[in-house]
Amino acid sequence: MSALAFQDQGAVRHCHGCGADNEKGLRIKSFWDGDEAVATWKAEPHHCGGTRENLNGGIIAALIDCHSLNLAIAQAYRSEQRPIGSAPRIGYVTAHMSVSYLKPTPIDQPIELRARIAKLEGRKAWVNCTLSSAGEVRATGEVLGIRVVWD
Repeated sequence: MSALAFQDQGAVRHCHGCGADNEKGLRIKSFWDGDEAVATWKAEPHHCGGTRENLNGGIIAALIDCHSLNLAIAQAYRSEQRPIGSAPRIGYVTAHMSVSYLKPTPIDQPIELRARIAKLEGRKAWVNCTLSSAGEVRATGEVLGIRVVWD
């Protein structure tokens, strides 16, 4: 497997959360860790929510969404034994997402995302994701993605 992030291999190009070509986006980078995907991300002060000390809930949801769908994309390429980003390009779009906010997420600490495929059925992928900071799980997410083919 490549040492490059899924996003840097052409998984997603312009998405706000994970697009490598989106200069104003969050630009998360997801990597294989066995059958899971892992990402580490650092917030900027303008990502605050409610107080300057805590990460915005919408940013948390975007991180979980994008990391989870990038895992679904990478898994589809892995299953087909071809490089991420190769034609025809595979994508996943969010059909449903549920986020549970367990504790405030400190904005000044690195964020770790871990995602695992829970179930694959046809074009559907169910992914479970955790968002941790300062050694504690701060939020969890369940994402249902639908496979699409990009041009």
